[in-house]
Amino acid sequence: MSMNIGAAARASGISAKMIRYYESIGLISPDRLANGYRCYEARDVHLLSFIRTTRALGFSIEQVRSLLALWQDRSRSSADVKALASGHLDVLRERVRATQTIIATLEHLSAACHGDLRPDCPILDGLTGGPRHDGQIALPARAT
Repeated sequence: MSMNIGAAARASGISAKMIRYYESIGLISPDRLANGYRCYEARDVHLLSFIRTTRALGFSIEQVRSLLALWQDRSRSSADVKALASGHLDVLRERVRATQTIIATLEHLSAACHGDLRPDCPILDGLTGGPRHDGQIALPARAT
């Protein structure tokens, strides 16, 4: 059963705009009718659902491209898939560590602030690299 982009969007949970984007970067290539309209089949919806799931798990477009190639290659080694997923896990764990550092810093700065009518504010001091009231908290150079 073939469908138009609107039906494919509803069936896959991906907006028509994103489907067009995925087509423009070569992740999908639906058939075209004689009039130029896209024609989606069940296999296309399945592919779009795969893409939606990988993106929801935080994989980059290039990682999705690699996963698609591995998924479609029946002679692949599962070790290749696991290596890609493991590398992504490492990146996610590092992001969690960086986020935890940011949370701890903001919690400390917020706790140091009296939140009253006085103009001095340890939060702003900390954000601007100004005086620190305890000498211990340094903001991370950059969260990735």
